[in-house]
Amino acid sequence: MSHASMLKARRQNQKHKRELEVEAKRVKRVAKAALAGPVVKKEKVKTEKVKVDKVKPEKVKKVKLTKEELGKQESKKGKVDTGKKGTS
Repeated sequence: MSHASMLKARRQNQKHKRELEVEAKRVKRVAKAALAGPVVKKEKVKTEKVKVDKVKPEKVKKVKLTKEELGKQESKKGKVDTGKKGTS
């Protein structure tokens, strides 16, 4: 028997051995499944999603200033402007 034919025979034996092992595992798995009986599926429970209401910010209306308040603001601006350098 040549070396190549020995290797070929060895590969074939390994292949057959592997097939037998796989078949044995499959039979074992099927037997286990048969003992367990039919699978009972759990009913899915739907959880209701809670909608979050987004609170819209209230728009603040601009209030028109009275003549007195406008006068006070202008007088303040005038004082600040005079204190700057470079103005003549």
